[in-house]
Amino acid sequence: MTKSAALLEKLEQHPKFASARTVLLYYSLDDEVQTHDFVEKWHRQKTVLLPVVKGDELELRIYTGRQNLKTGEAYHIEEPTGEAFTAYEKIDLAIIPGVSFDARGNRLGRGKGYYDKLLPLLHSYNIGICYNFQVNEKLPVEPFDRRMDEVWTENGILK
Repeated sequence: MTKSAALLEKLEQHPKFASARTVLLYYSLDDEVQTHDFVEKWHRQKTVLLPVVKGDELELRIYTGRQNLKTGEAYHIEEPTGEAFTAYEKIDLAIIPGVSFDARGNRLGRGKGYYDKLLPLLHSYNIGICYNFQVNEKLPVEPFDRRMDEVWTENGILK
């Protein structure tokens, strides 16, 4: 079993995931925890949202299957087609990627501020996921940064 699969299998047991009806996930890049199979597995049982890069912001869309994806321009990630999902209050759980996290739940992204703009709009429980080598002791924090409620790696929970 891959590190990604092991981490996501544990995440499936989390009470917040089990009870969530609407989950914000992401369609992974090569250097992130691999989520493609996880998204496909769960989209029939939960409303799974994926981000789509629109200018300098993220737009959320419902994942309806691999056949309804197209390659996005920003990172060449497969993104869902369809209408924007704006009922942010319905998002129960957000699984957030990052370049790095620390044990206090601080997140370092790719520098474009996409999640910095999105996270304040959400009232969800937020779990950051990454590989253990992406964990740092302390990350620089800006006033607008939002901490994760938990951070998970293949080795366990940091926060």
